[in-house]
Amino acid sequence: MPAIFDHHHRVTAAEIDFLGHANNLCYLSWMQDAALAHSSAQGWSPQHYRQLGAVWVVRSHSVEYLRPALVDQELVIRTWVVAIGRIDSLRGYHILRADDGVRLVQAETRWIWIDIAAQRPRRVPPEIRAAFPLGLPD
Repeated sequence: MPAIFDHHHRVTAAEIDFLGHANNLCYLSWMQDAALAHSSAQGWSPQHYRQLGAVWVVRSHSVEYLRPALVDQELVIRTWVVAIGRIDSLRGYHILRADDGVRLVQAETRWIWIDIAAQRPRRVPPEIRAAFPLGLPD
């Protein structure tokens, strides 16, 4: 069970804005894709969560854009769980250029564990906590 997970993405022409670099909203999508891939790799697919009757939803994002991503660049979206609280989790991200490891973005997302039927926060169960060792990148 790796604490730090690398998800790969190649920037497409459709993700480029009028300034010639990836649109800022794409980074949020890439972060969510990486979080879902990490969760699935740890044995917790979206379907598995639904079987529990609860899922993670985004409460907030904090994104610091350091350098642009350009069309056809291969990216590594590195993600890890920083902390898991009673009803929430803080996940970190670094988005890196794959060819040289230069950091383009550093970000965090606060996720809330939500009961699907009640649409309200509920306590994170022990099996979810156990599936996600805490980590920090080098």
